[in-house]
Parts: sequence; structure tokens; C-alpha cells
Amino acid sequence: MKKLLFPLSFTLLFGCQTTSSNNDEDPTVQLAQNEDIYVALLADETANVIHPKADVDIRLSDEDKLAISDDVWQRVRSQLNFEIPQNNKVIAQRTWYAKHNAYLDRVAKRAEPFIYHIIEELEQNDMPMELVLLPIVESAYDPFAYSHGSASGMWQFLSGTGKQFGLQQDWWYDGRRDVAASTQAAIKFLKYLNKRFDGDWLLALAAYNSGEGRVARAVKYNARKGKPTDFWNLKLPKETRDYVPKLLALADIVKRPQDFGVTLYAIENTPVISQVDIGSQLDLALASDLAGLSVDELHALNPGFNRWATAPTGPHYLLLPNNKVEKFKEGLAKLPKTERLSWQRYKIKNGDSLSVIAKRFNTTTTVIKSANNMANNNIRAGKYLLIPTATQSLDRYKSYEQVRLSKIASKGKGNKVVYTVRSGDTLWDIGQLYNVSSKQIAKWNGFAPKDTLRLGQKLTIWKESTTASSTSKTASGNAVVRNINYKVRNGDSLARIANKFKVTIKDIEKWNNLNRKKYLQPGQMLKLSVNITSI
Repeated sequence: MKKLLFPLSFTLLFGCQTTSSNNDEDPTVQLAQNEDIYVALLADETANVIHPKADVDIRLSDEDKLAISDDVWQRVRSQLNFEIPQNNKVIAQRTWYAKHNAYLDRVAKRAEPFIYHIIEELEQNDMPMELVLLPIVESAYDPFAYSHGSASGMWQFLSGTGKQFGLQQDWWYDGRRDVAASTQAAIKFLKYLNKRFDGDWLLALAAYNSGEGRVARAVKYNARKGKPTDFWNLKLPKETRDYVPKLLALADIVKRPQDFGVTLYAIENTPVISQVDIGSQLDLALASDLAGLSVDELHALNPGFNRWATAPTGPHYLLLPNNKVEKFKEGLAKLPKTERLSWQRYKIKNGDSLSVIAKRFNTTTTVIKSANNMANNNIRAGKYLLIPTATQSLDRYKSYEQVRLSKIASKGKGNKVVYTVRSGDTLWDIGQLYNVSSKQIAKWNGFAPKDTLRLGQKLTIWKESTTASSTSKTASGNAVVRNINYKVRNGDSLARIANKFKVTIKDIEKWNNLNRKKYLQPGQMLKLSVNITSI
């Protein structure tokens, strides 16, 4: 029997990434081995993206396979052609991966249903086979992953870039998370970047990570100074300087795993899922019943869908395990088109508007207008509307998401506050109100800081308790000093942080046992005692 671990849940969080290669002692990773897998999988060892779904088993074959004779890694290995320099950056990344075989196994299990399709797409487009490893660097092969830069999906597309390369994004569906659609878009984007940088794949990859403009400026600067313009000699962000070596390190491991003591998780060189045409919109709970899958299993293979049904205007297809396709097609053929969705006849009341009705039925005004052939938003009390609704209780679609969010929200410290989003609210405004950061609020509520807030949305916020350990009065009785943790950002220095929080460099050094001669690192946590009345 072949099973696959997948990120689990139904309602989605929207969201290229920074990386770190030194998280083997990360307590969240250790946590995954014991009591709380939900929170543990919010982070992954090398990709600094959020992984909002726990993993779920999907049975991809009806037969037990004791051995795999034709391994997908052999197919990949035979087509790896990038020159891999044995420099310190590549060696450092390779060493980390080699020491974390379990991490590579977890990533490979996530990739298992999709990797054959991606290899086929790369071959058909005459693309380097090394690119099949890029989703490991981007997202740890997690189609649900998002970053705090609002990139989303396995290939980590920003919204604007995704639209530029043909990825549909609306209330119902986000093509950045659709593995088939986003793979096609990534190939188009990478082809464009490769042409933009005259066939230099390392520069194209650097541009995929940090933007073509930044790489182009770095190349132009070096050329003007008479310096080499290859990737290794460019002045680029640390994230990008690590990004390309990560891919090369992975390629080196796949090429000769035995040299590094690595055993690659075996994946059969055969397709295990198929794309099935469904013709029109279909309730996902109904689709899962027809296929003999749970909603979570179905959504793990079709992560692009945001709601309880596929999008009204498409795409009209589902990815299903090959062993479920025949049963699904037979059931769908027998299903009357009028039963693909549940419909409710609603009598318009005084005071109703399309937006109020849409909110009541968990849909959009556009969907209601389309279902009722309406040219505008005008409605009249006493008339009727047909509203498409979920065939099952919404608890069936959302129950795991609610559990997951409640677990995340319960991890805060201090006094819990539930805030209801009002018109005009922003995360920054709410954070200022409670003296917390936008990133903290997003983390407590399981979304990215740049996600759009919804009117009436309930946010969990944790206010630090005003105890003797966390706050104190100065001798004057006017200043309130609070102990906080500050995460170092790109461009930060001791002087800048000291100025921002009205403390001295010497104090920061003392509180954190620092030496000012050593550089701060982005992501480093500092302990500060701050007079909150002065900042």
C-alpha cells in the first residue's frame, strides 16, 4: 500500500522566502515529534514559509509495493547538467541536507503525487531537470505554503506575478496553489528570466527569488566596475546568496546520494494521479463522496480551491488518485447537473442587500447575480433569489480548520482578547491599539500579515500581562518598562535598534551578551527592556 503525507485542511490562508540552514534545534520541529503536530508544521526546517496544514495520509495505490524497480530519482539524475562548484556556500547547504535525511523524506512524500507530472512538464518544455528540485527550496513541496511576503503555493508566486503568468485568483480559487496551473506558470516565468539573462540559469534563478530588477542592477553595477558578472560575484541579498546554492546542493545530493550517506525516499516513476474533467461547478464534499475520499484528501490534491465548491467559471477539473478515477467518473455521469450544487430559494426581505445575503449564505454577490441573471445589484423585497449553497453542513468543510486555528490561537501568552474587525481597520492599526505587531496578530490567527481583513472577522489577540515580571514602574512612577523580544530585520544595526526603542547599545549588549564587533543576523531574537511610554 502506498500512502502519502499531505498538508490537511479545507479553508485556505493566503499568502519568495528567506531561509535558514541551522534550525535542527528548532523547538517547533521537535514538537512535531510529540504532542502538537498542528503548530509544529507552521514552520519547516529550510523554507521560511508558513505551512498551515498538518499532513494527512492519502492512499495512492490499491496494491502493496515491496520494491520499486524504476525510481523517479534515476530519471531525474540522468538529466542533471548544471555545473556544481564545490565552494563553501554549496558545501554548507549540502551538509545540512545530508544531516537531515528525515527532512528530505518528508519533502519527498509531499512531492510524490506531483513530481512525475512536473518532470513531464519540464521535459516537454526542454527545461533543466534541476528545476524539479526548486519547490523544495521554495516551499518544501507544500502547495499550501505561504510566506509573509504574500507569496503562495508550491512555487511561491506573488499575486501580481501569478496574474502576469496566467494564474487565476478570485474568491473561489487561487491558481498559485493549483499544482498543475502553477507549474505551467513557473515554467513560463523561468523561461522568460532565462532569456532575460542571456541563458544564464543561475542568474535566472536568482531573479526568480529576488526579482529581475535587483539582479539586473547587480549585473550592471559589476559591469560598470569591470568586475565579473556571474552569480557568484554579484552583490545580492543574503537570502538569494543562499537560495541558488541550496538548489545546487540538492542537485549534488540527488546526483550522488551515496557519497553523502543519503538515502532518497523511493518514488515510482509512474503517474499516480490523473486530471479529470468535471465540466462545470461541483460541490467538493459531493466530489469527495463520489471519489471515495475525504474532503481533506480531495483538497490536498486540489489545493487551489478556496471554498466549498469548485469555481463557477473554472477550472473545471480535479486531480484524483488513479485508483479512484473510474469510480468517480461513473458516479458523476449518473449525477443530474441540477444536483451538482444545492440551491436555496430565498425571499428578499426589507433591508436586504446583495452583500448582506451573500454573507448570510457564505457566497459572493457575483455568484448570486450570475445564478439569477442579474445585470445590477438592484433587488426588491418580496421577490425570490436562487442561492447556490453547500450540499453538506459547513462544519464538514471547516471543522479541521477551526480546530487548527483554535490550537494556534491558544499558544499565546498573557490576557486573551477577541477583536472584531471594523470598517477601515488594518492590522497595523489593531496592533497599535494593543501594543503588538502585525506579524504577531497574523500568527495568532493563522494567516499572513498582508492578507485582507474581513468585516466582522474575529481576531484573537494576546496582551502581555502587567505582572511584576513583565512590567515595572521607575522611581519617578511615570515610565512603564516592558520586557519584549525583538526579531532582527534586514538592515538592522545595534544603533538603529537602540534609537528605535530609546535604549543604549550598551544595554542591548548586556541584555543579550553581545559583542558589538559581531554583525547582527536577520531573524536573530533580542531581549529588550523598553519604556513603552517613550516610544
